[in-house]
Amino acid sequence: MSEQSTAEEPVVEEMPPIPAPGVGEPGEDGEGGSELNFDEQFYPARPRSLRPRARRKLTFTGDLTPPFEPTGTNKAYVEWLVNQSMLGDATMMARQLAGQSSMWNNPFAHPNPRRAVDTASVWFTAYPLSLITGRGQSFLNALGADELWQCFEQIGIKAVHTGPVKMAGGITGWEPTPSIDGHFDRIAMAMDPLFGSEDDFRHMCEQAAAHGGTIIDDIVPGHTGKGADFRLAEMNYRDYPGIYHMVEIPESDWGLLPDVPEGEDSVNLDAETERKLQDAGYIIGQLQRVIFYEPGVKETNWSATRAVTDTTGQRRRWVYLHYFKAGQPSINWLDPTFAGMRLVMGDALHSLLDLGSGGLRLDANGFLGVERSAEESPAWSEGHPLSEAANQLIGSMVRKVGGFTFQELNLTMDAIKATSESGPDLSYDFVTRPAYHHALATGDTEFLRLVLREGMRVGIDQASLVHALQNHDELTYELVHFATTHRDDVYTLGGVEMVGSDLAEHVRETLRQELTGEAGPYNAIFTQNGIACTTASVITASLGITDLDEIGEDDVERIRSAHLLLAMYNAWQPGVFALSGWDLCGTLPLTREQVKSLIRTGDTRWLERGAHDLMGWNPEANQSSSGMLRATSLYGTLPEQLADPSSFASRLAGLLAVREAHGIATGELLDVPDGSHAAMLVLVNRLAVGAVQVTVLNFGEEEIRGTVMSPRLPIGARVVDLTTDEEVAEVDDLGSFRVSLGPFGGLALIIKEDGDDD
Repeated sequence: MSEQSTAEEPVVEEMPPIPAPGVGEPGEDGEGGSELNFDEQFYPARPRSLRPRARRKLTFTGDLTPPFEPTGTNKAYVEWLVNQSMLGDATMMARQLAGQSSMWNNPFAHPNPRRAVDTASVWFTAYPLSLITGRGQSFLNALGADELWQCFEQIGIKAVHTGPVKMAGGITGWEPTPSIDGHFDRIAMAMDPLFGSEDDFRHMCEQAAAHGGTIIDDIVPGHTGKGADFRLAEMNYRDYPGIYHMVEIPESDWGLLPDVPEGEDSVNLDAETERKLQDAGYIIGQLQRVIFYEPGVKETNWSATRAVTDTTGQRRRWVYLHYFKAGQPSINWLDPTFAGMRLVMGDALHSLLDLGSGGLRLDANGFLGVERSAEESPAWSEGHPLSEAANQLIGSMVRKVGGFTFQELNLTMDAIKATSESGPDLSYDFVTRPAYHHALATGDTEFLRLVLREGMRVGIDQASLVHALQNHDELTYELVHFATTHRDDVYTLGGVEMVGSDLAEHVRETLRQELTGEAGPYNAIFTQNGIACTTASVITASLGITDLDEIGEDDVERIRSAHLLLAMYNAWQPGVFALSGWDLCGTLPLTREQVKSLIRTGDTRWLERGAHDLMGWNPEANQSSSGMLRATSLYGTLPEQLADPSSFASRLAGLLAVREAHGIATGELLDVPDGSHAAMLVLVNRLAVGAVQVTVLNFGEEEIRGTVMSPRLPIGARVVDLTTDEEVAEVDDLGSFRVSLGPFGGLALIIKEDGDDD
């Protein structure tokens, strides 16, 4: 028996056994099975036995009256940590679900994007820190409000992605420490009281189901925060070190490690120390890139801990991997204990089966495998087969219990194609997102057409993508497909041949010039990843508006029209369409002065995360309950907008109704032909019913007349406007027809041949 396993097992109360298949649980009135819960409303075929009881109930055998030394030799401290650890919760979940025949009722081997899209094809992407709620109203309670879902139903929104709402940050001694990455540094399965309770979450799921929708939650398979699990890992307690990619450095080699500054629990390694530890055989060394690189803050992906006392009194120091920030230690997916895998699977099942969500976002899921490379080469850390295997396991487990997954990760198109065959059901569209911003900023769709065609060449199914407007992150413009895997491939843009790496830098520089600096002083570069901005501020910079305080009513209409154009691009093609509260309200960025303390370390994304009041719940509030300052909103609240037919939300509802009525979301992209005008974009789709559908968009502020031509258009067929049901043209002998588009205008058309139903 190992030394660390001699500590007494902390006492955690066993959960009562779940009922056998078909046996109901007592409802509030005391009658067995009389209450229908979320699963039975939204997934009526899901057996009752797949619903484990509430997260956990704790008992404690020690005295938790401080002061106590928070070290591994203090049994009370260790037990306190175990009782709130994610691995402990995951073990409890597994005990309730193991051996149940009902775990085999759903197919799970292969991703099913169209099933996911059918479940919910229009998503509202929430951000907990930025939603202004009513007085005394929690974030989760607000998202479960019936009046909000009535507005969502009227607009056509079918799902809410909550964003991360569970406990995050870390633990130092007995004290919690705040999140260092917007709650993406999870430390527990419990809800953060800042956002509400588990009952609030379950009520939100029930309210969504009552309006024909679902809730999408988050899991983070790539890392945790520095919570109970990490502190126990530092103490070398039982399986906990197996959760992380961490290596113990013997005291004889502590001279290789840098000193940890006073008041800190770890220190980032510089490149020289990283190399020394690699040469000594302790770590795999340099990785393919350093995300969030900042001199003096994060120069490598490795940090060294301070000396920590374990459960036997021994002092230990570790070096651990963190692909992101130092407070986000990376999970090890191939440790012999499989502790990291158990933790992640338990978190997923808790969200789906206990809380009632219908889908999960997988965050940081592309960095789940690292391996030493040849001498003098960076370690293999991206596109690793272990990441693919881990994603297959996660996606399969979620599908096994009736849910779906999507990944929000900037990957090459080849990687998206590979993961779509075995991993998540859907992938975030970082492929065309910078390209459509480029089209708007330049009034030229050539690069957007190039990217769409490249996706078709690689074999990406557009219906497997989540096409989004703004979310909590920056406007990503890394263009990793062209900058990495295809860096030496030759492409043509503007009549000039260039290799992929040069193409990526050319587009990035264009976006920097058009959207930041003198063109958009309110937007900001975010490290090497992209631009911190809102959708509205992308538009204002593209329109030549340099001072946001000078925006007038005419400017608001111009902004609104361009915003609707971007919505049409994302919604009138196959796949999920997603938008945020910042989009629905037309929110502008905060000023640098307003978020000075938040951006001092270089994280300029806080400029775009201003608070907004969707429903007018608290018009006098100048900040959210989380303390985020209210930003300027151009469009007004949803009730105000839905009472005005010319508003953004009302016009958005109209274009989403077209999308829903004709099944555009589950179609297939067939062709992206050249337009007869630089600002024109043409998408030729095949709907699930077999009909050809054409989306035509004008990315310029001038009216244009042009020709749509594609070999996919049947000669002699009628061209019908899906919005008005009017016949607007006929396909001529060249397989073409003429269109007229107003400034930032768009048309959704269907091609009808003789014999087609009118």
